Amino acid sequence: MLRLVADENFTFSIVRGLRLLSPNLDIVRVQDVGLLGADDPTILAWAAREGRILVTHDIATISAFAYERVLAGQAMPGVFKVSRSLRRNRVIQDLLLLAEGSLDGEWEGKVFYLPL
Repeated sequence: MLRLVADENFTFSIVRGLRLLSPNLDIVRVQDVGLLGADDPTILAWAAREGRILVTHDIATISAFAYERVLAGQAMPGVFKVSRSLRRNRVIQDLLLLAEGSLDGEWEGKVFYLPL
């Protein structure tokens, strides 16, 4: 099962729903690991060290920082960009499908946009 980290502005009710439906899902929020207010490169570096895919609503800027890591030959376990316009239940189901159905390393170096 994938390990995830939710960005600071990611909808908490989605994180809560993921935890309720899949108690074994390994998801943390940046607020919970001392990264509140950290910039995108810092969060991506932490996610890489921890082997966690970043889940974010940041559609505008995160991709450039993620691909900078890839081009520099640095680890980047992946980014799931989630549109804010999606219904919460749809996001939860899509993220659970990805987390439970993906192989370790499958999203390395990739930025993936939800919905599926």
